Amino acid sequence: MTDPQLGMLMLGLFIFIIMLGFPIAFTLMAMGVSFGYYAYYTPGQDFFQNRIFTLLVQKTFEVTSSDVLVAVPLFLFMGYLIERANILDRLFYSLQLSMKNVPGALAVATLITCAMFATATGIVGAVVTLMGLLALPAMLRAGYDAKLSAGVVCAGGCLGILIPPSILLIVYAATAGVSAVKLYAAAFFPGFLLAGLYVLYAMTRAIINPALAPKLPREQTDVPTSKVIWALATSFLPLALLIVSVLGAILFGLATPSEAAAVGALMSIVLAATYRSLNYEMIRESVYLTVRATAMVCYLFIGSWTFSAVFAVLGGQSVVEQFFTSMNLSPIQFLLLTQLIIFLLGWPLEWTEIIIIFVPIFLPLLPQYGIDPIFFGILVALNTQTAFNTPPVAMAAFYLKGVAPPEVKLTDIFSGALPFVGLVFLTMALVYIFPGIALWLPSYLYGSR
Repeated sequence: MTDPQLGMLMLGLFIFIIMLGFPIAFTLMAMGVSFGYYAYYTPGQDFFQNRIFTLLVQKTFEVTSSDVLVAVPLFLFMGYLIERANILDRLFYSLQLSMKNVPGALAVATLITCAMFATATGIVGAVVTLMGLLALPAMLRAGYDAKLSAGVVCAGGCLGILIPPSILLIVYAATAGVSAVKLYAAAFFPGFLLAGLYVLYAMTRAIINPALAPKLPREQTDVPTSKVIWALATSFLPLALLIVSVLGAILFGLATPSEAAAVGALMSIVLAATYRSLNYEMIRESVYLTVRATAMVCYLFIGSWTFSAVFAVLGGQSVVEQFFTSMNLSPIQFLLLTQLIIFLLGWPLEWTEIIIIFVPIFLPLLPQYGIDPIFFGILVALNTQTAFNTPPVAMAAFYLKGVAPPEVKLTDIFSGALPFVGLVFLTMALVYIFPGIALWLPSYLYGSR
């Protein structure tokens, strides 16, 4: 068996083993070390003199000393603190009052709350679960259609994957070797375009068929304007200021993503203290969850970079490149094929595995097709959202089912989420047709793509 064949066997075995349920990070390291021992073997050498062990140590040092990845635990810590700051119920209530005259008011308020909360936390499971406990019962009590209500919560909860400050974008930046700041700028308009399409869809459904989203009773909306303003000032405004200050500092070059994340984490502590929810138990849980998630990302990076290095040494990367080259694809055909592969990978895998393991296989091919890696990253970030809402895995649907009332079936959640998946594909098409949606802002702010 030739080395390139061993490389493809290595990739095939990895996919087979993770389908059996083995931990992905440690599977990557085990496959990398075992196949790497053969790839770097020299006759007569001692066992531990093999270069694969040096490579493993080197990759571990690179991950743990990466300046870009410092922002990951800081943004996670900020998100976990905000999640526990008791601000979500106030935010939803204030938006519900301010949107009382809008068709599908509760659905619109849910989407805006999800967008803001997802932007602040970036943790899909937390946003979907909390909104499933808060917004879904409120919509069902108001007579909203169960499918529409479930779809709104699932789709809105995934917006944090794309809208900065997104953890996914930081991980992609570290993987692709591109500027996280430019990536944030590129994601700004596509993220809010997608959120706007979600809101427009919910409002259109409410206008066409008011029975799907009936107006709220007068006693729930007949609230003095001063009370509405005060509710917004004490819930919407503090969170908006936190998000704007963190994003503004990054986009305008006032701070690096890591520095802005540190300030955001500090301000989230202040915010939690302001809402009188800051205590030792809250901080302990937030630190524990942050450390656990950060360790997972670091181990994935170590395993992936070791695996990728061995895969390239064996010639597996050249096989992939020759395969795409032999097909004589145009840039749009290449994009369609790669996005289809990523879409299918989203069924069994989380976004972290897709970004860290499989996206690097495509990155070396981008120059051949004249594709900007930042532009490609935005398409990947959009595409990855579909993984949370597409059966059979659809983790957002399962998160919601875990907290939804018994009458809301899993099939209802799937049916409600699928139209929003279609809107993700529409946004991807718009971004491809009008690349300025993603590339104009980083070009304007930083002078180059």
